[in-house]
Amino acid sequence: MEEIETKPGGMQSQKEKNIRKITQFYYSRSDVQDSIFKFSKNREISPRYFEGFGKRPDTLQFRGDVLGLAKRGATSFHCSEELWKDPLKIKTGMDKKDADELRVGWDLLIDIDCEHGIKYSKLAAESIVESFNQHGIKNVGIKFSGSKGFHILLPWKSFPKNINGLETKDLFPELPRSLVLYMKNYSASILKSKLDVDFEKDFAKSLKTGFICKKCRNFSQEYRNVEFRCEKCQIFEIRKFRMGTRGSLPKCYKCKNELKFKPLDKFLECERCDLNSIKNPENFTREEKDLYSLMGLDLVLVSPRHLFRMPYSLHEKSALVSVVLSYEELKNFKLSDADPLRIKIKDFMPPSEENESAEFVMQALDWIKSAGLDKDYEKKAEGKYQNYKSVKLENLKDSEFPPVILKILEGVGDGKKRAVFALINFFRSIGMEKEELEKRIYEWNDKNEVPLKKGYIGSQLEWSYKRKPLMPPNFSSEFYNGLGAVPNQEEIRLKNPVNYTVRKNFLENKNK
Repeated sequence: MEEIETKPGGMQSQKEKNIRKITQFYYSRSDVQDSIFKFSKNREISPRYFEGFGKRPDTLQFRGDVLGLAKRGATSFHCSEELWKDPLKIKTGMDKKDADELRVGWDLLIDIDCEHGIKYSKLAAESIVESFNQHGIKNVGIKFSGSKGFHILLPWKSFPKNINGLETKDLFPELPRSLVLYMKNYSASILKSKLDVDFEKDFAKSLKTGFICKKCRNFSQEYRNVEFRCEKCQIFEIRKFRMGTRGSLPKCYKCKNELKFKPLDKFLECERCDLNSIKNPENFTREEKDLYSLMGLDLVLVSPRHLFRMPYSLHEKSALVSVVLSYEELKNFKLSDADPLRIKIKDFMPPSEENESAEFVMQALDWIKSAGLDKDYEKKAEGKYQNYKSVKLENLKDSEFPPVILKILEGVGDGKKRAVFALINFFRSIGMEKEELEKRIYEWNDKNEVPLKKGYIGSQLEWSYKRKPLMPPNFSSEFYNGLGAVPNQEEIRLKNPVNYTVRKNFLENKNK
């Protein structure tokens, strides 16, 4: 609360004057409008009017809405990482079941923000992108946040749509939180190798300890409750603020005067576990900080309806653009590269391949489980399939496989990682012996125009053997259509490839 953005009497601050000088001119650019409008598809959006956000939920219906909102005072545009069938049907406080029915997917958005400046945010962003590359992910979205950080994006398209028999779209926010935690741990060694002698100088006085949550082993944030009061209207409210952050004084919704504020108690909070030191003081203990925490880097927590600044949106405090970058541009980035008069438009959504992030997800789940941090989605999967066992079919012939499986076995072009996921689960579910299963998988891979690397197939097999057999995706999902294997009516009626094969095998043996 040290910095006040709006001056007494409702006068505009210098920062507000600076941003308002360029908003209408900047958002009148057709390429800027196109970029913001294109990225808004299936997303909840909210314009910001310098001090506060507009109504929620909202959407952009037309490209011209961007300029229209700017003319009404909008200074920036923000959107959800969640993707929705109809964002306007979102309701504040709706339960998870309703949200899952409305949600069609989500992007993984890593929001990097270093309180000590752009230098270390850039090194962290480089480290995370390189970590994704080491997991076989080449298509990563990168953009400057507009202030002192960066946004790293993995699109929904790149994720497996089913994990442990659960629809991945419904594993929000638990799964993306775990993925961010794993990436923070994995990329720390890469980040450390990038730090120079200036690091010791910059952080010589920094505390090397912090309070950790005993439940999830993640560092907790320190907050302070602040009481805001309007003496004229006798209205007051209490809000929490993260320690070290700055912001504008809110105004009374009745008389529009600035509210007086009074700092209250400090406390610790673990948003991952929804625990705080006021109610659960025994849950927090002081330990040495990890590298990210020591640098003041904040990998912002994934949460339902979390909004982030849209590509090519302006930033209120800096008057800079949230500009999209390539990896090389990231390494050489300067704040002047985000000047509204100099930017060139690029697509923030990278051209990802289907299932490109599958290996990353699997390794992250293994690490989460080994660290004892596995969350609800694993328990749900175990509960859903605890009574499921693979079947052993007699005199099984390939002719008893579903047509979509036979089509995939002929070899595929796009979607090979998705296909190997389906084949392994199908073969395991029908009781195929390990030696025969691996032989068939490698034979299938040789039929592909561009085969997968044997090391990748080996890692998928190893990951699968560590778990109970999983049912392959149902015919009713979009899973098989993307592989050029469209289910027929009989397959859809029998719901799953395993059901189809069990029934065909039973009828074949019965006739004999």
